[in-house]
Amino acid sequence: MRRLNARNRVDSSNPNEMDHPTTKKLQIRSTNLFSRTTNTNSRCISFNNTFIGFLIFSFILIFTYYTLFSSPPEKSLRYRIIIDGGSTGTRVHVFKYKMKNALDFGKKGLVSMRVNPGLSSFGNDPDGAGRSLLEVVDFAKRRIPKENWRETEIRLMATAGMRMLDVEVQEKILESCRKVLRVSGFMFRDDWASVITGSDEGVYAWVVANHALGTLGGDPSETTGIIELGGASAQVTFVSREAMLPLFSRTIKFGNVTYNLYSHSLLHFGLNVAHDSWREALISGNSNLASQYIQKGLRIDPCTPAGYSYNVDSWKSSPSSLSEKSHYHPTVQTRGNFSECRSAALVLLQKGKEACSYQHCDIGSTFIPKLQGKFLATENFFHTSKFFGLGPQAYLSKLMTAGQEYCGGDWLKLKKKYVSHDEEDLLRHCFSSAYIVALLHDSLGIDMDDERIKVANQVGSIPLDWALGAFIMQTTADADIQNHNWFASIFSNESPTLLSLVGIFVILLFAAWSISRWRKPQLKTIYDLEKGRYITTRVGR
Repeated sequence: MRRLNARNRVDSSNPNEMDHPTTKKLQIRSTNLFSRTTNTNSRCISFNNTFIGFLIFSFILIFTYYTLFSSPPEKSLRYRIIIDGGSTGTRVHVFKYKMKNALDFGKKGLVSMRVNPGLSSFGNDPDGAGRSLLEVVDFAKRRIPKENWRETEIRLMATAGMRMLDVEVQEKILESCRKVLRVSGFMFRDDWASVITGSDEGVYAWVVANHALGTLGGDPSETTGIIELGGASAQVTFVSREAMLPLFSRTIKFGNVTYNLYSHSLLHFGLNVAHDSWREALISGNSNLASQYIQKGLRIDPCTPAGYSYNVDSWKSSPSSLSEKSHYHPTVQTRGNFSECRSAALVLLQKGKEACSYQHCDIGSTFIPKLQGKFLATENFFHTSKFFGLGPQAYLSKLMTAGQEYCGGDWLKLKKKYVSHDEEDLLRHCFSSAYIVALLHDSLGIDMDDERIKVANQVGSIPLDWALGAFIMQTTADADIQNHNWFASIFSNESPTLLSLVGIFVILLFAAWSISRWRKPQLKTIYDLEKGRYITTRVGR
């Protein structure tokens, strides 16, 4: 009876439903389910896409930070040792720096010491050269913590004094030094003890000067050239626009700037060697160098103040001049005269000019382009200026006036005036003043009152020492190698940076999954008998 009534209610509500009851139910279910599933899935897909996008963006952001703003792991402080094997002495430089800012070593990041004599003086006793390094190595050990020794590079770079020796003698001296450096406790390779070229020495000096002046890495036309006057050689280095042979041309790059440099070393034209050459010319009676100052049994020396008595036998001379002395036993009469000494110095500077194979040769047989821009004159230029109490400007005209007064002075009075100075240095200053004027003005064509050239031995707190330039170029090259390999350093097997990236990515992935699970609703579709239709409800957790 109930079944009949139910059927009658259905029939009375809509007579047409009896014709296709099954079809009607399927349509309702199909439509209802399609509508609910589409809305729910759309919201889930949109939500998941948002989190995947967030995940990818976070990973890219973290990766960018590590690659651009982080550096490979390193200890906070590093050390490096450079030994300058000069002609008159050996100087050790100990650098303390941070790799991120290696060039800012400042005054506290550099300590130095010097021992005499220079390595080149051990030509007849090569083993003595090695022993002479013991003191400088010990100095470095006292300045560097022991735990840093094994990772601290030590390099020996010998200069003009060694370049003047035969290659065989050079190698014996270097091998003696290597024996000491191998057991020093510092990081060392045999090829790190060498005789550097004069061109390298000039480039290093140019680098440190322009670093100190703040022009390194900037416009080449704004850089400053360097003229060094050492004991055994002189170096000239500057940016030149003239075409040059490869022998004189050096190309270096800092940052995105390339510098085309003229750089050349004038071996045998250093102040000490030039002075010794002049005295040997007097002793030997060299007709080309000192003819106008030679008489029978008498030598006139215009480069030494009057009143000084020479002990010719004590002069350092070549075997040929010693042979001449044994025959003639010349007497040397001092007659200080700046102009005559300047003329004699110019003869020395022009020696070998007949062999010039270039368009012009200003010093000996060496090509030097026309000087361009500003210049710093260092080493013996500065020491001579300091002795005479000269300022950095109008250098040559002031030096000529001071030299004239000094050369024309009486030796005994000069000794009393400069009582604290070494006698050998006092003997050299008349010659040095005349030699510098002959070199810069008479040979290189710098005007006597030219303001473009200044003398200096440091700029601010930075000494103008070529060894500092070598340090700058070495550490810059090391930094370039590290930057070039940044990708490999991140993705190496032992890289903590890679582990950090993987760890952060896993954490982000887990967080995104957890949030998506928490936000995603659990739905269930059921048929409601009372309402006569399908409904979707959330399943409680």
